Amino acid sequence: MSIDNEKDLAALRRVGRLVALTLQHMGKVMRPGMTTFELDAIGRAMLVRAGARPAPELVYGFPGATCISVDDEAAHGIPGPRVLREGELVNIDVSAELDGYYGDTGASFPVGAVSEQKARLCAATRNALARGLAVARAGAPINGYGRVVENEARRHGFEVIHNLAGHGVGRALHEEPHDVASHFERRNKSRFAEGTVLTLEPFLSTGARRVTTAADGWTQKTPDRSVTAQYEHTIVITRSRPIVLTAC
Repeated sequence: MSIDNEKDLAALRRVGRLVALTLQHMGKVMRPGMTTFELDAIGRAMLVRAGARPAPELVYGFPGATCISVDDEAAHGIPGPRVLREGELVNIDVSAELDGYYGDTGASFPVGAVSEQKARLCAATRNALARGLAVARAGAPINGYGRVVENEARRHGFEVIHNLAGHGVGRALHEEPHDVASHFERRNKSRFAEGTVLTLEPFLSTGARRVTTAADGWTQKTPDRSVTAQYEHTIVITRSRPIVLTAC
């Protein structure tokens, strides 16, 4: 969607802050020995208590309130009986609808102490998102965002997952533009438009450039068991730096 008035912006800020606070709380309470179902229940309770509806269930019939993906699971992991273990890297993706508006955010969290490689992967992915936000402004080429993310990944020895991308959001969970690629696409001549609400969400991996769908029909995994990390914000494009709706 595009921001039409201050009412839109205020509503998007409310849902953006809610999903951001939910994400950070889930990351804070996560611990070894907890199941992904238990972690999901914490997120669900926080969203519902605020009057929001978990978007994956609402929009797609996903079997969980949030997506929780571990190590080589890049995205859309189903909460369930899996027990989290020390040293794993867990991606939590929180999206919700509140008063007709959607917010979407995600981050990767270490379970206790993780390997040096996993720590570097998280740092590189955070840096990639930060560099991407710095160039996401009205009139700038979208593939310029992909270029800086890909350059940052390669500078640290990692790869970008090509078939997971950012997207428009606002009045629906997924809107145009549907494929805000986090890698450089030479043929993509589109530009960021002022007022557009979208997500930027680079996925970096220790080796793979693509993910495949697991047998459960939802979980996106690397075929070579490469570990992945992701950080995501919902933003509004302006003529200068974007408004980050999911910062808290």
